Amino acid sequence: MKIGLVGLGKMGSNLALNLHDHGIDVVGCDPDEATRCKLSNEGVKSVATFKELLQQLPQKKIIWLMVPSGAVTESCMDDAKHYLQENDIVIDGGNSNYKDSMRHNQALKEKGIRFLDVGTSGGMSGARNGACFMVGGSREAFDEMKDVFYSIAQKDGCMYTGKAGSGHFMKMVHNGIEYGMMQAIAEGFHVLEKSEFDYDLAQVADNWNHGSVIRGWLMELAKMQFSKHPGLKDIKGVVAASGEAKWTVETALEMEVPVPVIALSLMIRNASLEDDSFSCKVVSALRNGFGGHAYVEAGKEEQR
Repeated sequence: MKIGLVGLGKMGSNLALNLHDHGIDVVGCDPDEATRCKLSNEGVKSVATFKELLQQLPQKKIIWLMVPSGAVTESCMDDAKHYLQENDIVIDGGNSNYKDSMRHNQALKEKGIRFLDVGTSGGMSGARNGACFMVGGSREAFDEMKDVFYSIAQKDGCMYTGKAGSGHFMKMVHNGIEYGMMQAIAEGFHVLEKSEFDYDLAQVADNWNHGSVIRGWLMELAKMQFSKHPGLKDIKGVVAASGEAKWTVETALEMEVPVPVIALSLMIRNASLEDDSFSCKVVSALRNGFGGHAYVEAGKEEQR
């Protein structure tokens, strides 16, 4: 088996190295020369264009996309429909809208191309060392690929979710929950920071991560970021919203399911674009910790 992986950004490059470490033949594809060179230095071959990638793959082709949702994904799907053949497999491991994934599945199915929509969680470290995969789409294709997914996932971190669209739907809701969790953590630290007590917030996060009900990876990241950025003085409380929480809220409205925590966490992110607060500094720092998302440096408008 040989996999062509399109998109060698923060997630894609780490996923390529994870595949390579597990003895899976992978060829990367990215237009950025510096990115390709860096991956080549670590033993993974890569090319610049989709056509070049196809030349590196056997007759039966497996294309794994790790690109942003929207125009880039649509372009990759157009290439797949044009160049791939019956029984080839397309895996969308990015954060596509589940409705788009259902549409992509139908378009590819008409050509006999099998499709998997894969919600991917765990941030950069997960992609590199063991991710969480939520896999929807062709059961036949999943059964063919499951040994690959299991090998590069955390133990028990791969689930077949059902028909096309279900993987990205599950990831959408996951990200909505993530928004709410990070906002709650951030607000708690904001209260501590404003109190009369002289707390070391890194020590607080470390304490809470040992045996408390709210222990977990986000608390581990909080400790790391408070240690790296004391008082978060160099981080501006500006937090971008990547789209999935908005989709979660929109879908919940369509279903008439109340999601006030997720909705409010999204609104607070939107408000952060105009107003700076300590809680938004915490959320920005957490996003930087798990996903390498850029933060706005205090006193500057550029993102780091």
